[in-house]
Amino acid sequence: MVPYLQMQNLLVDAQNLLSDLIARYSSRVDYLMIRLEEDEETDILLRGDKVETLSESISIGGHIRACYKGGWGLSSFNRLATIEDRIEEAIAAARMVGDEETVLAPVKSVQAVCQLPLTGSDPRKIPLSQKKELCDRYTDLLRSFDHRITTTSVRYGDSAQRVILATSEGSLIEQSWVDMEMRFAATARNGETVQTGRETTGSRKAYEDLTALDEQVKSAAQMAVVALSLPSVKGDTYTVVIDPILTGLFVHEAFGHLSEADMAYENPDVLEVMTLGRRFGPKALQIFDGAAPEGHRGSYFYDDEGTPATTTQLIQDGVLVGRLHSRETAGKLDEAPTGNARCLNYLYAPIVRMTNTWIERGTTPVADLFYGIKEGVYARNWLGGMTNGEMFTFSAGEAWMIRNGKIAEPVKDVTLSGNVFQTLTDIEAIGDDFYWDESGGCGKGGQNGLPVGCGGPSLRIRDVVVGGEAAEG
Repeated sequence: MVPYLQMQNLLVDAQNLLSDLIARYSSRVDYLMIRLEEDEETDILLRGDKVETLSESISIGGHIRACYKGGWGLSSFNRLATIEDRIEEAIAAARMVGDEETVLAPVKSVQAVCQLPLTGSDPRKIPLSQKKELCDRYTDLLRSFDHRITTTSVRYGDSAQRVILATSEGSLIEQSWVDMEMRFAATARNGETVQTGRETTGSRKAYEDLTALDEQVKSAAQMAVVALSLPSVKGDTYTVVIDPILTGLFVHEAFGHLSEADMAYENPDVLEVMTLGRRFGPKALQIFDGAAPEGHRGSYFYDDEGTPATTTQLIQDGVLVGRLHSRETAGKLDEAPTGNARCLNYLYAPIVRMTNTWIERGTTPVADLFYGIKEGVYARNWLGGMTNGEMFTFSAGEAWMIRNGKIAEPVKDVTLSGNVFQTLTDIEAIGDDFYWDESGGCGKGGQNGLPVGCGGPSLRIRDVVVGGEAAEG
C-alpha cells in the first residue's frame, strides 16, 4: 500500500501524473479516463446499548475506464505503483469486447477545481468520541420514550470524498464534498403485537444538521408505540392524500428509475412505454431531476464522466419531455447528456443514476386536498417499499382515515400499490406545500447507498389500492 502522505503528494501533483499517462496511452483506444479518489469515512452503529460498529477509515484508490469500438474496459486499483498495469488491463479488455462503434455524446473539455461548500462544521473536525456521544443520546431518547420499546438502533455515517478525473478529451476535474446521514429505528412490543417506527435524515451542509434531531428521534419511537393499539386499515381502493415525503419516495422509486436512459436503450419495451411526447399525468404535473440545485444530497458540479450538472425536466404539463443520461446513453439515443453518470466509488463504473428528483409544488391549498372525500386514506412518511418495473408497493409510516373531507381515526399497516403510469394519471390535485427529503440512499446495479435528494408537495390521488399488511422495507 502506498503511504498516505506519498499518495497525498501524488494527488496534489495529479495534473502532471494523469496528463502524462493520458498522453501515453490514449491513442490505443477511442476514449480513456483515469479517476483518483480519496475517501474518509466514519461509521457508527448502536443496537440498544451494544456498539456494533465504531470506525474511522481512509480509502484511497482509483479506476481506469477505456472504450474501444463501443466496448468498455474497467480496472480499479488502490496502489498507484500499479496504475500502468491497470491501464493496460482496461485497454486490453475494451479491445477484446469492442465490435461496434463508440458513440459518446459530446461535452466540452473542462479544467476545474471545485468543492461543495459547507455552511457549518466539517464532520472531519469532530472527534469520534463526540459522534459516539451523539448516538448515545439519541439511543437514550428512543429507549426512554416508553417501556414497550424493546429494540432500538441508531446509525451515524459521514463520508468526505475527493475525486480527480482526467480524460483523453482534455478534461481535468477535481471535485470534493462531504456527506452525512443518520438513521433511527425503534421496535415496540405489546404481547404478540410488534410495530416498528423509522426516521432517516442526511445533509451535505453541516455537522450541526445532525445534532438537533430530538423530535425526529422521538417520532420514530412514537410511531412504533402508537401503532401497537391501532386497527389495521381495511383493504380497498381509496382516494388517497399523501404527504411530501411519500411524494418524494414515489417520484424517485416508481418514476425516476424508469427515466434513467440505460433502462430504455437496454429494454425496447421500456423505450416504447417511455416515448417522449406521451402524456403521463394532468397538465399541472411537472417533474424534474438535477444535480444543479445547490445544497442537496444529490448535488454536485460535474458527474463521474466530467459532464456538467444540469436540471432536466422529465414531465412538463403532464407530458414526458426528457430522460436522464450518461454520455453513452445520450449518444445512442441521439439526445443531450444530462450529467447523470454516477458511481458509488472507484470500485464501480459510472451508470445512469438520479440526483435530486422532485415534483414541482402545485396551487391547491393542502386543506383543500381532503375536500369531498367521503372515505379515503391520508398517508405520511414511509416505512419501506419496493418497485418492479411499472409496479410499486410502499408502506406508510403513519396513516389516518379520511371521512367526509376530514382527517379521522388513525390506522396502521397501510400499503399503497399500483402502476406508476396509471397513478400519475390519477393525480387529482397537487398541493401548494413542498418539502425536500434528504434521507435517500439509492441502490442500482450493486451500487447501494448513493446519496440522493427527493422532494415534492402533498398529492391527492384517486383509485389507489390500499392493503392492510405492511410491505417489507
